[in-house]
Amino acid sequence: MTAVLEARGLGRKYGRRWALRECTVDIPAGHVVGLVGPNGAGKTTLLKLAGGQLEPTAGGITVLGGRPAGGREQLAKVGFVAQDTPVYAGLTVAEHLRLGARLNPRWDAATARERIARLGLVPTQRAGKLSGGQRAQLALTLGLAKRPELLILDEPVAALDPLARHEFLRGLMEATVEHELSVLLSSHLVSDLERICDYVIVLVDSRVRMAGEVDRLLASHHRLTGPRGALERLPADQHVVSAHHTDRQSTYVVRTDAPIHDPAWTVGRLGLEDLVLAYMEKRTADNRRAALEVWR
Repeated sequence: MTAVLEARGLGRKYGRRWALRECTVDIPAGHVVGLVGPNGAGKTTLLKLAGGQLEPTAGGITVLGGRPAGGREQLAKVGFVAQDTPVYAGLTVAEHLRLGARLNPRWDAATARERIARLGLVPTQRAGKLSGGQRAQLALTLGLAKRPELLILDEPVAALDPLARHEFLRGLMEATVEHELSVLLSSHLVSDLERICDYVIVLVDSRVRMAGEVDRLLASHHRLTGPRGALERLPADQHVVSAHHTDRQSTYVVRTDAPIHDPAWTVGRLGLEDLVLAYMEKRTADNRRAALEVWR
């Protein structure tokens, strides 16, 4: 399948600090991709590199087969909605649509007008008077009417209340199906991603820790519960992602494609949020051990 984004050893550095490093990932076209990780993991940096707003410090990245922001044609293929859902407070809804038409050669005026009407937005109302949810919907409308092949959204629902988030994500899914576009969406609200994403990338400590189709990732990860000290009974091909212990019992999240037959273990299924948290917990545990080593 054609890749909508390819990164090889991609890195971005600010001064001495790496915001993203050694990022190697292929994102296939036709997916709604969730990009998730703790604050400071590099999510926004990766999205800005994909949108051409930043240049790599190391490695390389191609989007839709070309260099990000590499000319007018390339820019027309990618829509970008930033974290603060940027709109111009002094412009009306209708003026935003006219501006979009002037700036985007593939502008779909009919889609923009129909969506604004369906959302109940008043064309003469200034964006500064809209609610947070309405501003987010206006920004999404501008991104969709551009008719991109890839739509990038950076934490677009972070500041919205639950109802506004639900309406925004529902509109996004409807547009994705209607226009057959690829979506790359970052969020720290994994429960929202679980509803709409079929592909996920987990960034931890500025590196990709997990990437793949959600169904396949959930099928290859398991929660094992058994007697404490039984870790040595796990086969070598079962990679331990996270571990929790009580006095008598241990619980592991493991990754394996092989069936688990050992009767010592109770095998449970994971949801996407459980899986993401397991990879983030591993980072927390590793950092805690590193800090203890410094004090010894």
